[in-house]
Amino acid sequence: MHGNILIIDDEIKLLKLLGMILSQEDFNVKEASTARSAMTMLEQHEFDVVLCDVRLPDAFGVELVRSIKTKHPHLEIILMTAFGNITDAVQAMKNGAYDYLVKGDDNEKIIPLVYKALEKVKDNRSRIGHKITVSKGFGQIIGISPLILQSKKLAEKVALTDAAVLLTGETGTGKEVFANAIHEGSDRKKNNFVAINCSAFSKEILESELFGHKQGAFTGAVKDKKGLIEEANGGTLFLDEIGEMPIELQAKLLRVLETGEFIKMGETKVSRSDFRLIAATNRELEDEIKQGHFREDLYFRLNVFEIHLPPLRERKEDLKMLAKNFIDIFSRKLHLSNLQVNPDYFKTLEKNDWKGNIRELRNAVERSLILMEDNILDAGSLPHYSDKTVVPENDSLSIRTLEKIHIQKVLQYTKGNKAEAARLLEIGIATLYRKLEEYGLR
Repeated sequence: MHGNILIIDDEIKLLKLLGMILSQEDFNVKEASTARSAMTMLEQHEFDVVLCDVRLPDAFGVELVRSIKTKHPHLEIILMTAFGNITDAVQAMKNGAYDYLVKGDDNEKIIPLVYKALEKVKDNRSRIGHKITVSKGFGQIIGISPLILQSKKLAEKVALTDAAVLLTGETGTGKEVFANAIHEGSDRKKNNFVAINCSAFSKEILESELFGHKQGAFTGAVKDKKGLIEEANGGTLFLDEIGEMPIELQAKLLRVLETGEFIKMGETKVSRSDFRLIAATNRELEDEIKQGHFREDLYFRLNVFEIHLPPLRERKEDLKMLAKNFIDIFSRKLHLSNLQVNPDYFKTLEKNDWKGNIRELRNAVERSLILMEDNILDAGSLPHYSDKTVVPENDSLSIRTLEKIHIQKVLQYTKGNKAEAARLLEIGIATLYRKLEEYGLR
């Protein structure tokens, strides 16, 4: 029986040892040393079983189980720990883990347990229905408008080279999808595609994420950490929102691009990495150069091949096709069948100017599937884009009542996951807890 296995552990020696043992059983094995890189791999590849360390540098494995099972319900997860904490074991099983192993003590149980988990995966797939096929490469790019086809054609050409690519365009236009498609269309597709949003971290954390660090390099650096530049060796590194990168780090990045060499934080020896760089920005980098926020020499190094991605409002002919794709994705995720879509649903979508582009459309479709009644998607499923009637506060359809009902539906959809519910509601987690208390919800 062949299976696709993902091992997540920040102890590199153990990670390699487990990889070797499972590979000898003819399993297809991939390895990740952080939760972040693991979640990226789970989006890019089909896996059956995940072996996950309970203590990771950027996540708690017990909580990671819930996130993985929510997005990939057919998967089975085996947690590994050096601590043998029974409380963690119980919580892991509640969160959906298949089983729990103690490192060292249970090594001989790993292979039989993986085989048992694979049998369970078979049952899961039968219960869920047909295996969901994830489009890869340029099949991910949806649309027939001249603008998107032009961008796609450029991407297909540059994918065959090793040239640096700069993707420009508004937020939410699909820059990471294009970056991943270019990677999948290149000779580097067998190796890692790693991505990071430069605007999401402080200078110190971003430097550590990119270059890695040695134990003791700074307060909190309790163990060695591999950076994304090293993880991307042989593959592709995608730097989203590169216009937000602190100018001090820009010089270090330029050196890596010119020499292929870098130095980890707290390290003295030089390391090497051979990767293809794809960068993206929603800023006008030439204006940033004039203002002294971006290095001109780095811009010239990045801008070997620019591809501009059009906003959704300039490719409205693709709107229905994109919406149908998201409806298909989320209806399968929710195991919905006999779903009906009224024509007024798409007409209502066309009324919006989509300032948030494809990302906003995706969120709108996901919410509409939560709000719909009787498995029918219609204009009423799109409260943000349909005409609203003002109702009295004391009416059964008052704003307070509607908000309470909406929060309940979202919580049902996320199976009680409040962090995910807050994301979908676009409110802070503290605000959600306040509203739950206000409405007497749990």
